Amino acid sequence: MSKEDRLLENRFSYKITKSKVFIYFKNREIMTLKNLDAQECIRVLDGASPYEIQYYLATITGNFKHGNEKK
Repeated sequence: MSKEDRLLENRFSYKITKSKVFIYFKNREIMTLKNLDAQECIRVLDGASPYEIQYYLATITGNFKHGNEKK
């Protein structure tokens, strides 16, 4: 399975509240963004395609290359 196929599986999700963004991986909360980080995340996610959302969330959480890191 290619990286693009994995990103299209929608393994990441998020929930926006008044001042926070909760990020989930396979329905488990893995990160909470507050203040300026949350505002930046909301700005990026607004109007992004499903693929771009998955890519962005994978990048900021650090869960992008599990098993593929170069040694």
